[in-house]
Amino acid sequence: MIVIENLLISEDIIEKKFVCDIARCKGACCEEGAAGAPLEDEEKQIIDDVFETVKPYLCEQYLSEIDKKGKYVYHEEFGWVTPTVDADNEICAFAIRRANGVIHCAFEQAYLDGKISWKKPVSCHLYPIVAKKGKYGDYERLNYEPRTEICKPGCLNGEALQVPVYAFLREPIVRKYGEEVYEALDTIAKGDWEEIDFKE
Repeated sequence: MIVIENLLISEDIIEKKFVCDIARCKGACCEEGAAGAPLEDEEKQIIDDVFETVKPYLCEQYLSEIDKKGKYVYHEEFGWVTPTVDADNEICAFAIRRANGVIHCAFEQAYLDGKISWKKPVSCHLYPIVAKKGKYGDYERLNYEPRTEICKPGCLNGEALQVPVYAFLREPIVRKYGEEVYEALDTIAKGDWEEIDFKE
């Protein structure tokens, strides 16, 4: 276990290799799971703010589900999450399924189109790193939790390219935890312990 500030980080995050291969997995993580995407408290307000901009990206079936359930729902285990579409393999209601079967995020597409400044829920951005609040005390646990079947292409791709999990996920790690945490991980991964410079 790696300890950086108030984070307990699994060593798998620097030791394992991963590069998402969406052409093969087809974005299955957006539809296979026990609930929708976990949301930070402030992300609920962001979804409220950008919803009208994102609506045109969504099909009528999914908009109907959002209208029925709400833009976010409370789950006993995961807290606030995005709603899912029960009749479509529990896919996230903010998903777009392309003609080739690949699933994309409506928030991310609107972001890429320059229409909103928020990319997507940070839990989605970080995956297959899963962050959970500690039960006792102010800390978070970060674990590498790829799904056995649907993430297999990403695991194989990462091994072929020799890209560590943390390096592939640099953008979301910096987004949520800051550049210093990423640099600390990078230093530990490279074995340059003496170069770590933590803030007091």
